[in-house]
Amino acid sequence: MDLLPAENSQIAKKHGFRSLKLVNVNMDQEFERRPFGVDYGRLDNGLVYYVRRNPKPRMRAALALVVKVGSVLEEEDERGVAHIVEHLAFSATKKYTNHDIVRFLESIGAEFGACQNAVTSADETIYELFVPVDKPELLSQAISVLAEFSSEVRVSKEDLEKERGAVMEEYRGNRNASGRMQDAHWILMMEGSKYAERLPIGLEKVIRTVSHETVKQFYQKWYHLHNMAVIAVGDFPDTKSVVDLIRTHFEEKSSAPGPPPVPLFPFPSHEEPRFSCFAESEAAGSAVMVSYKMPVDELKTVKHYRDMLAESMFLHALNQRFFKMSRRKDPPYFSCSAAADVLVRPLKAYIMSSSCKEKGTLEALESMLIEVARVRLHGFSEREISVVRALLMSEIESAYLERDQMQSTSLRDEYVQHFIRDEPVIGIEYEAQLQKSILPHISASEVSRYAEKLQPSCSCVIKTVEPRASATIDDLKKIVSKINNLEKERSISPWDDEQIPEEIVNREPTPGDIVEQFEYPNIGATEMILSNGMRVCYKCTDFFDDQVLFTGFSYGGLSELPESEYISCSMGSTIAGEIGVFGYRPSVLMDMLAGKRVDVGTKLGAYMRTFTGDCSPTDLETALQLVYQLFTTNVIPGEEDVKIVMQMAEEAVRAQERDPYTAFANRVKELNYGNSYFFRPVRLSDLRKVDPLRACEYFNSCFQDPSSFTVVIVGNIDPRIALPLILQYLGGIPKPSKPIFHFNRDDLKGLPFKFPTTVIREVVRSPMVEAQCSVQLCFPVELKNGTMVEEIHSVGFLSKLLETKIMQVLRFKHGQIYSAGVSVFLGGNKPSRTSDVRGDISINFSCDPEISSKLVDLALEEILRLQEEGPSDQDVSTVVEIEQRAHENGLQENYYWLERILRSYQSRIYSGNVGTSFEFQDEGRTRVRESLTPLTAQMALQRILPYPCKNQYTVVILMPRRFRLSRLFSRRTSYGRDAKILAGIAGLTIFVFCLWRYSRKS
Repeated sequence: MDLLPAENSQIAKKHGFRSLKLVNVNMDQEFERRPFGVDYGRLDNGLVYYVRRNPKPRMRAALALVVKVGSVLEEEDERGVAHIVEHLAFSATKKYTNHDIVRFLESIGAEFGACQNAVTSADETIYELFVPVDKPELLSQAISVLAEFSSEVRVSKEDLEKERGAVMEEYRGNRNASGRMQDAHWILMMEGSKYAERLPIGLEKVIRTVSHETVKQFYQKWYHLHNMAVIAVGDFPDTKSVVDLIRTHFEEKSSAPGPPPVPLFPFPSHEEPRFSCFAESEAAGSAVMVSYKMPVDELKTVKHYRDMLAESMFLHALNQRFFKMSRRKDPPYFSCSAAADVLVRPLKAYIMSSSCKEKGTLEALESMLIEVARVRLHGFSEREISVVRALLMSEIESAYLERDQMQSTSLRDEYVQHFIRDEPVIGIEYEAQLQKSILPHISASEVSRYAEKLQPSCSCVIKTVEPRASATIDDLKKIVSKINNLEKERSISPWDDEQIPEEIVNREPTPGDIVEQFEYPNIGATEMILSNGMRVCYKCTDFFDDQVLFTGFSYGGLSELPESEYISCSMGSTIAGEIGVFGYRPSVLMDMLAGKRVDVGTKLGAYMRTFTGDCSPTDLETALQLVYQLFTTNVIPGEEDVKIVMQMAEEAVRAQERDPYTAFANRVKELNYGNSYFFRPVRLSDLRKVDPLRACEYFNSCFQDPSSFTVVIVGNIDPRIALPLILQYLGGIPKPSKPIFHFNRDDLKGLPFKFPTTVIREVVRSPMVEAQCSVQLCFPVELKNGTMVEEIHSVGFLSKLLETKIMQVLRFKHGQIYSAGVSVFLGGNKPSRTSDVRGDISINFSCDPEISSKLVDLALEEILRLQEEGPSDQDVSTVVEIEQRAHENGLQENYYWLERILRSYQSRIYSGNVGTSFEFQDEGRTRVRESLTPLTAQMALQRILPYPCKNQYTVVILMPRRFRLSRLFSRRTSYGRDAKILAGIAGLTIFVFCLWRYSRKS
């Protein structure tokens, strides 16, 4: 089998990766310390800078201030202070107050969260901005913001008190099942080091009580310019002017004299494995994690780079085995993977993790350890390594082809790693030459030797996570001992690999013909009607040299089914996917696609059936072959395949039932959609009714008739090469003698759902290990047919306006939430061209349970104020600017164009001419955008939402369930003699409850 795609594309010839010269490799050669392709230097005050010109995306810049200060530097009474400093930076500085930084950045289109954010880790704090630079002053202002962060953060008592609530809410949000498990694993991994007690989020006590003096002292002690770097990557006219801006804003900054050196904290190694059996009642499922810790590798020479490649090959080869194991009869786990990760500055780890059935952790652990031992005993085969080599070669080829189209954010992240980890930046051209020269000479035996680093004696940590404890530490120790003995006795057999077919399509299909062809200059697209009835529209772009995207859709989906068949047929994609929708089992197809960059998937929706693809231009033939196979494969369920799928589905349902948020989400759906079967949660009893044969029959029928499908292809397409492939593999799909699933979009069966006509406020109480509170406030939306295009665009603008204003009130004014989201749901409507559209707008946030109702009232008051008084000019201009900047970025992305063309086909005004539909959609956006003023926004809020908004809405609040224990305590102040008796009962209850929790966690 040819593991590299044939070089038949002019694109490949143009960029010449296949003809890229090999280099004479000197293993002792050291990489340049100076990063490639960037203006790099240090100011007199110690600040390091990196500046690079990069045109992707146009007129944008990715900026960062990197500070080598993290939570590990905190003292005991400062635990959480590094993270608090990060919050306060956006809150108030010498120049900006009351979150003016956020408002300024949003006013230029840099959305809070997406384009202005920061992260605090154990070793560093990184502030990131993504800003437009089409006006000269914008870049200067953005750099001035980073300069404020470096030395001018104002830490007053008032600032701290206002921000405590947001930090506390972030802390509370981290105390869910996932957060608790991550924290416990961190502490276990870091045991014996200061890192173990320095989680970046900190301690609740410190967050609630730390003084502003302590925070300011930490900031002044550690935030020194020689510990910082400014990074600017963007579409600049030149780098010198940007360096001059950095000098202007930073050169006069200074830090306190005599800064303390940033210490390194050692990690003690351990030969004996550490074990933990973690019981988490809200866990999403059972899992096993095996970690092997070691010092971070150096990456200074070509030899180090070769070692890194060999390590990557080892992990890829091991993961391929894990995947194949998960697809065998009675698999030991549902999924398993291995990765190498730098945990903190001095420490890395190999981490293997698996998810498995309940009470299956011991079997999963045994299988994972046996596989690594098998590699130590027998190694990987040359065939396995050739597959991995082809995969890595494909990845570096893709990077090389798009070397001039890298996103500025990706380049920025490279320079961040250069500063904090001293990782070399050698340039993609040289790296491609190196990899192409080295990969063919890394042998299977060399790769296999990396299994020696995954020994129980290599600072190993083994942990299981279960909803209910079944495994014990003694059980884990016995498994480790068992595998050690099997390995010593050489009682583990070699790997038995599957036979891999040579070709995806066994018999070349007869190509179809083009019956009609249309050009749409306003889109830059060509449309063809093929002889089998399939409609294909393609648009050639040069945004990314190594990307082609496509989506095919047909009307008619799950809504057409009787309710009795819905559950079975909705499982069609899942069951068929496990068996193999392209004619081969997934584990076999994985090897067949080695060295190719291609991904094709399917989706069954309420009103549509779709297939999607993402591939390299050189692999377009393979992608279209998979689509051909999709339409010509008859999936038949096997007993073992169905058993695996249903086990995974049952575990997912059980996980949902354990999750406190499930009851909350279910009640929201039940209220807002009238308990419609389509929105109803799947129960275990539903799964037992699934008919696998019916599920596969339905799936086969969904992708059988090409004449009902419209396919849109966008990307780096050479029509001279692509058209023959389209005609052969799409045009060659046989058309059935009778139409299958031919539906008129106007006659589709709509889903039954109805929003309540009154106000409903409910509290859903779920049992929780730690108190969480989530709020969803929903309003019905009804859009009228006559002005539908404009109304849909208006809803988009209004949702962003609401999100911005709710954040301003609940976070920046009252300081009581961490974030808020506003989402619009219009997907319940059938795609009719004549009916009105119903849906909802929902506002989501989490908060302190005690003030949840108060915050709902504050949100309602703000929305009502907007309806009665309208937003300000600044509010409107901010929303318009954010939307415009997102639109400008999107115009440089294949995904965005694909989505716009699909929307044009699916628009209610489409009647055969996609160019006209596209133009109408574009004009609708422009009309709404240009007409948006405080008055028109106010009128839209009154028209689209219920007015007044307090007349019709639903609120569901998730709260922790009240135990009888809390009710007993609440009565103690009211009764005299009985109080002592009740306190005694309560004390006994606490004792029993603690024992119960301890036993579940030990």
